[in-house]
Amino acid sequence: MTKYAMVIDLGKCVGCSECQIACKIENTVGAGQFFSHHETITTGTFPKVSYRYIPTMCNHCDDPACMKVCPVGAIAQKDGLVVQDPGTCVGCGLCNEACPYGNIRLRTADALFVEAGDDDPFIDGCTATGAEVAEETGVPVGWGNYSAASKDVVAAASTSGKCNFCEHLVAKGDDPYCVHMCPAGARVWGDVEDAKSDVAKLLAENEPSVSHPEYGTNPNVYYIGQY
Repeated sequence: MTKYAMVIDLGKCVGCSECQIACKIENTVGAGQFFSHHETITTGTFPKVSYRYIPTMCNHCDDPACMKVCPVGAIAQKDGLVVQDPGTCVGCGLCNEACPYGNIRLRTADALFVEAGDDDPFIDGCTATGAEVAEETGVPVGWGNYSAASKDVVAAASTSGKCNFCEHLVAKGDDPYCVHMCPAGARVWGDVEDAKSDVAKLLAENEPSVSHPEYGTNPNVYYIGQY
């Protein structure tokens, strides 16, 4: 039986936010929103101040509160993933309210290909806006996964959105895009049921922690190193 999980090594994480950017691009998340987030914990007093950067996302819980309250069955479990079908979602917001981690949000903009610099040129009076370039060339300008054409990553505003562990990539035998793009190699993905996998070895060799264990949801996102 396959059960996917992610291990984040906080000792390697440098707080660059590349995971958040990679997630936004690969999953074509609407303007102003992210499925990958982070917490910054600051300790000490000036001038002796330190902080810890903790990446967060949907925890893909074994006991997901979001799935229990969805009235239309838009959230399901599969191989350790808690996946959401935006095509089925009716935007009631119950999953948003139920998630104790706050990792599900209603989309405020269509998750379509956004034309960057729609209104403002990069250099006033010298360069064209994104909209002008798109109009002249017939090619959309901006960010987004232009190879994606399915409802798995392209969804409308007012539906709920969250990390699906890049299910569309995992289905092809690939890793989530944030794993590929982490420059420090702080993210490890794999099948915890496979004792030979890197993720299983890390969990066996370390004392992993999870976000808010008191919630009792049994997350499949683990942290090692300083937490």
